[in-house]
Amino acid sequence: MAVRIWLNLELISDHCCTRSSECRKPYSRSAETVSTGREAEPVRADVKGTQHLSGPGRAGLTGGPAAGRAAARAGAMAKLLSCVLGPRLYKIYRERDSERAPSSVPGTPTSVTNPHSSSWDTYYQPRALEKHADSILALASVFWSISYYSSPFAFFYLYRKGYLSLSKVVPFSHYAGTLLLLLAGVACLRGIGRWTNPQYRQFITILEATHRNHSAENKRQLANYNFDFRSWPVDFHWEEPSSRKESRGGPSRWGVALLRPEPLHRGTADTFLNRVKKLPCQITSYLVAHTLGRRMLYPGSVYLLQKALMPVLLQGQARLVEECHGRRAKLLACDGNEIDTMFVDRRGTAEPQGQKLVICCEGNAGFYEVGCVSTPLEAGYSVLGWNHPGFAGSTGVPFPQNEANAMDVVVQFAIHRLGFQPQDIILYAWSIGGFTATWAAMSYPDISAVILDASFDDLVPLALKVMPDSWRGLVTRTVRQHLNLNNAEQLCRYQGPVLLIRRTRDEIITTTVPEDIMSNRGNDLLLKLLQHRYPRVMAEEGLRVVRQWLEASSQLEEASIYSRWEVEEDWCLSVLRSYQAEHGPEFPWSVGEDMSADGRRQLALFLAQKHLNNFEATHCTPLPAQNFQMPWHL
Repeated sequence: MAVRIWLNLELISDHCCTRSSECRKPYSRSAETVSTGREAEPVRADVKGTQHLSGPGRAGLTGGPAAGRAAARAGAMAKLLSCVLGPRLYKIYRERDSERAPSSVPGTPTSVTNPHSSSWDTYYQPRALEKHADSILALASVFWSISYYSSPFAFFYLYRKGYLSLSKVVPFSHYAGTLLLLLAGVACLRGIGRWTNPQYRQFITILEATHRNHSAENKRQLANYNFDFRSWPVDFHWEEPSSRKESRGGPSRWGVALLRPEPLHRGTADTFLNRVKKLPCQITSYLVAHTLGRRMLYPGSVYLLQKALMPVLLQGQARLVEECHGRRAKLLACDGNEIDTMFVDRRGTAEPQGQKLVICCEGNAGFYEVGCVSTPLEAGYSVLGWNHPGFAGSTGVPFPQNEANAMDVVVQFAIHRLGFQPQDIILYAWSIGGFTATWAAMSYPDISAVILDASFDDLVPLALKVMPDSWRGLVTRTVRQHLNLNNAEQLCRYQGPVLLIRRTRDEIITTTVPEDIMSNRGNDLLLKLLQHRYPRVMAEEGLRVVRQWLEASSQLEEASIYSRWEVEEDWCLSVLRSYQAEHGPEFPWSVGEDMSADGRRQLALFLAQKHLNNFEATHCTPLPAQNFQMPWHL
């Protein structure tokens, strides 16, 4: 009886869809050919929910009327189950420009050849049953998230009130079970609503075909849908043979190599008694890092914030796909996390910078949909954006080890799937994204350049800024053991060109107030880099004059300090080039060892100006394309 009701619903929905198509022409992509494991065969939906196959597949359905009805019922039930368990469909993208040149990247979707449709038709239009059921399930998801975050306080309150006794818990479990059954019923109703929608059935058919066979045609068709990314098939695996070429500190299933804090001296740290004494502190640090600390450091990983930003993220993703011809991909990192990426290919344009790939690393509440990828895109570069673990479509949690694992598979994807050489890759990071960018620069030394915008040298001073002074020991220990973002230490192991962009009114990475520009941790990042690369130049005289230059709050003051010491740029360049020609490019350099104090001051100011640009803005102001410049190099 239930099957007959479902088949009647199918017949009515197809009849209504046919009648409505005579009055209006909704957006509908052609899915006439869906690739199978053997060959592409035409597919069309039957009014009873089955599929008619032309060609060899037709013979399997010619077993008489009884066999045909049984096959129809089985097909209808299978399709209904797929609709119940299938992902949420958000949007159907416009068809891309047919005149766009096909991509030269092998194994990636090519452009669709149909003309553009109106922007209203690009949004998926669910039926009333699916729409209302989705709203109920989304509300239940929000309540569950709130309950999860407030559960410690709720348990404490219930314990104080005596509600955790067995006589009170059993009825509560009955209520919870009833609620779960009701939500399961709502999910089934949503599935029926999807089943009566031809657009969703067409989408689920393409998705199932892509999971069975990752052909280029199936991926091309699937790329025109925006849906829950958990159901997107994996496009690149960290263990692919082409991605396991020699790399420094090759990854394993435990993760890539990170720089660890230096242990204490033997005899004080390795004794059993000291380990027992430190055990309560280590447990406390672990709990703080995995509860409050991680969410404070990466607020973008909080589900409620992502839920509130969902409409904005969908709009940003649509802009990247429809206007910039971006291609989305799922990468599987060595720790099992799935990384959401977006690639915009500009190699087919006339602009020379399109041959360069900029890998963008977002901030602690940034997403590639609305993040810093817009700056290199406006400048004409090819761009690869990705989301931190636990952000939007990426899975996992954003701890340093997971961040480095994600960055590793992103770089491998850029090299071995997108076809860019390391010499053509530029790392661009904003704020906390400097950690993954400096890790990649340290691990892939052939990368062309690194640009760090509004970044910092070390997390400890910034963490101490927002926590009580009485927590200093706990905060320092927690950061060093679990959240050690040591950007300066990693950057000093990179030999290539570096550019730092300092926000003069930055309110996030300053340790006092935004007006105190000397408390900006970008200053410390510059000083540590220069002291590592040019230790003789950055001796007492050079360090003092660079600090004076960093105190300047305007371009006029900078120019005044620069001219006061009569910096001769031609002389500085000749000194540096002569040293490079004689001793090679490897840092650190001993240039300035036999130089006068005035000469060291001139070189120090010259190098500081070449490695740092000021941008008069706050921390979250988007960087204009004209300020996106390549780093200086000899």
